[in-house]
Amino acid sequence: MKQATFLFFFVLGICFVANAQKTIPNVTVKTLDGQTVNLQEYAKKSGKVIIIDFWATWCTPCKKELDAIADVYDDWKKKYNAELLAITIDNQRALPKVPGIVSAQGWEYTIFAGNEETMRNAFNFQTIPQTLVADPKGNIVYEHNGYVPGGEVELEKAVAKAAGK
Repeated sequence: MKQATFLFFFVLGICFVANAQKTIPNVTVKTLDGQTVNLQEYAKKSGKVIIIDFWATWCTPCKKELDAIADVYDDWKKKYNAELLAITIDNQRALPKVPGIVSAQGWEYTIFAGNEETMRNAFNFQTIPQTLVADPKGNIVYEHNGYVPGGEVELEKAVAKAAGK
């Protein structure tokens, strides 16, 4: 009887963990002027659908994805109350290039810098670009990595769903 009870609660625990909602982790990033921001708090306080895109200055597919999203971003902000956080995982040596690239590309995203190891561990990803969508409560509802031209169509569907539309 004790084994059956143990087995029941063990399986129940596994089911609970498997169904647990993944949320934006409690990690910090920096603005380009050096201010520290807690991502979890930022997302929850915003009340918006949050798109997080991890990128680096040396990553061509990352820049292509952010360029493609730039073409539709104004519509997403209006239609879905969305905000894109472009988090560079560049090291300290490459970080000074970020403002120039952002300006040259005309990206109107919120730009943060995150420690590569911390971001990879907290968000559990290996390659970039890594993109995720969180609903206004901070629950991650969509994730993908890599970039294929036209991928912003699939991303928009996830953003719309997170917005309840």
